[in-house]
Amino acid sequence: MTGDLYLAVDVGTGGVRSALADGAGKVLAFSHKEQDQIVPQFGWSEQRPADWWDGTKSTIRNVLEKVEGAPDRVAAICTCGQMHGSVLIDDDGNLTRDAALLWNDKRTVPQVEAFSERVPVTQSLELTANIPAPAWPAFKLAWIAENDPGALERASTLLMPKDWINYCLTGRRAQDFTEASLSFLMDRQTRKWSRELCSLTGVPHSLLPPLHAPADVLGGLLPQVAGELGLPAGVPVLVGAGDYPMALLGSGATRAGMGSDVTGTSTIITLLRDDAVLDPEVANVLTPNGIWGVMTLLDAGGDAVRWARRAFHDNRRSYAEVAELATRSQTGANGLFFLPYLSGERTAEKRNSRAQFFGLKAEHGLPDLHRAVLEGVAFSVRRVLDKLQADKGRPDRIVAAGGGAKSELWLRIKASMYRVPYLVPEEPECGIVGAAALMAASTGGAPDLDTAVARMVRYETEIAPDPAWADLYDRMMPIYARLYEHSKSLYDDLDAL
Repeated sequence: MTGDLYLAVDVGTGGVRSALADGAGKVLAFSHKEQDQIVPQFGWSEQRPADWWDGTKSTIRNVLEKVEGAPDRVAAICTCGQMHGSVLIDDDGNLTRDAALLWNDKRTVPQVEAFSERVPVTQSLELTANIPAPAWPAFKLAWIAENDPGALERASTLLMPKDWINYCLTGRRAQDFTEASLSFLMDRQTRKWSRELCSLTGVPHSLLPPLHAPADVLGGLLPQVAGELGLPAGVPVLVGAGDYPMALLGSGATRAGMGSDVTGTSTIITLLRDDAVLDPEVANVLTPNGIWGVMTLLDAGGDAVRWARRAFHDNRRSYAEVAELATRSQTGANGLFFLPYLSGERTAEKRNSRAQFFGLKAEHGLPDLHRAVLEGVAFSVRRVLDKLQADKGRPDRIVAAGGGAKSELWLRIKASMYRVPYLVPEEPECGIVGAAALMAASTGGAPDLDTAVARMVRYETEIAPDPAWADLYDRMMPIYARLYEHSKSLYDDLDAL
């Protein structure tokens, strides 16, 4: 048997993952290699692309060993990855910087502020469907130009993390339109690199590689790499997509009017639309099938839970034990609020926001603190949720994906917070399923992408809003909103300390 397996690679912030899936979207083998973020100083976040490549090779070899005859059965390879991480390579394919600035790196705030003083927000929205933000690669390159000009001068191509892996696999340079739509360098209407945006941001247009659709075949697996991985040379390698858009696809969120909640390190709530929503408090990204995802981003999603586990328990309790603690608290955490802005905010007026508990009393204990963290993330999303659909209201259903989909309590909190039922996919690794669907459509395993998604995505349960919880959250939300607004005036003072 040949060509019945799909090899997916996910270059995540917490590590590199590889998986083998079959034509029904079932994950047959999985391997993960953890990696840390490099934090030279507060607000900075980097990783080494060389480590991503090492992780890719080791995890691919690992999954191939887990399925009988796998190397000769792989139909294609498709990579997704953390978005915005800016990798620079020279003419020979060598890295010009050892470490890449990641999506959650905030050092570019001065460049963003300088740009915002020169260019009206309305112009930014009209050109890109997004406002200037520290995450976008355009501003990472602006920082590099000012602080490491030699790296920029030596560079010939800008790649995203998954594109760097694709280059290592095929020797070919490209980006896809899902990544480009959040680069602050793509024209939202033409869906091509924008010379006007390059001029405004100072990014050399020559750095930008060809733009492709995610399902396009970039090239075949290089012979020397194939030998290292234990695969046949020439296996098709797709262009792929950003991890978040790929997870949308693999969760079954593929048409206008559907909603998605992808909670991993960050939280992204998305509603799919035919057109972008031009609003400074939301962001717009193209999905792998070419429609717009209108989203709100919170840098601290699952990261808030990870922080609480570390801060309260020194990582000595498992995530399951922490989740069980939260169930011992009451709805509303006994009147305790948590603002979850541990790493600031990506698309907000005050990007230097801070986290805080509000309403602490002597009778509060660890269960209340943990539940407040879960509810605080949900409150922060609800604050801007209605902007996503503009005048179209809430979606009928929201599909949950990512690590947060494994927490039944958190899903019930969110369903009640937004008064929208949540669907939970049978396969939680939605990025892997999305990549498999792309590969099936691209290599003839399915007649088209819609058919591939219909075959591969199945839902195991639906979680309905709890009316009593929803009523209490409706009463708490105005307090949260006022707390958020009143705290803004303190953040600059805190920075000055």
